[in-house]
Amino acid sequence: MTQRLLRAGAVSVAATVALAACQTAPQANSGFLSSYEGLETMAGTLRVSVRDRRDEAAAQAVERLYVEPSVLTEGAAPGISADDVALVLGEVDRQVCYELSERFTVLAEPAADAARVRTAVTRISPTGAVGSGASAVANHFIPGPIGVRAPGTTGALAAEAELLSMSGSQVAALAWARTANVVGTDTPSLSAVGDALQFAEVFGDQVGDSFAPEDREVRPIADPDPCARFGPRDQPGGFLVRAVTGVYVPETQGVRPQERQ
Repeated sequence: MTQRLLRAGAVSVAATVALAACQTAPQANSGFLSSYEGLETMAGTLRVSVRDRRDEAAAQAVERLYVEPSVLTEGAAPGISADDVALVLGEVDRQVCYELSERFTVLAEPAADAARVRTAVTRISPTGAVGSGASAVANHFIPGPIGVRAPGTTGALAAEAELLSMSGSQVAALAWARTANVVGTDTPSLSAVGDALQFAEVFGDQVGDSFAPEDREVRPIADPDPCARFGPRDQPGGFLVRAVTGVYVPETQGVRPQERQ
């Protein structure tokens, strides 16, 4: 009887907050990019804000590039610990490098005859641990893949990145932001940066799409892996923990603070 009531209540809450779900708002320009001229808002996106540009001819000329370690802009993570910031920066590095390595030849070290990618995290909003824990329990009684998050406890990530040619001119640029939804497939987390860490993968995917020429085919992973300096690609442990508990646990994903290079 209790489970039926909880299930009915959770589904009712899901239906109510679904009506209140709103689009992720664009983040103000941080000043990190060498230029914001020509950035265009991607249409048809609700869960994420994307503003990007690419010089198609210049991007076609880029084959080799070096991915610089990401940085945090001033005031971007109020109240977030240094260790948690390092976790997010390390995960952004991993995801950006992995996606770009499928479209370009990524170098393990900078080179004068290669392009470079600069990335900055411009906002980290914390995930509410108490609300996430309660959401995980409630979601146990909700059938299907859609879950409910407690309003006011959802985190966010915003970041900017640019591809610079050998001469230093901007080939492509991206300003991106994502806030967790109260209804959807965003996994709750007991980590203060649980949402930000999960969104790093989405950001990396967009970097690859925004920077690579339209006809650039996805290629096999190089051996040795040029992104190994940022951590392993495959992390099956995290999937198992999510499946059993309904909670995102960064430690099971192999996410660790990265030494800034």
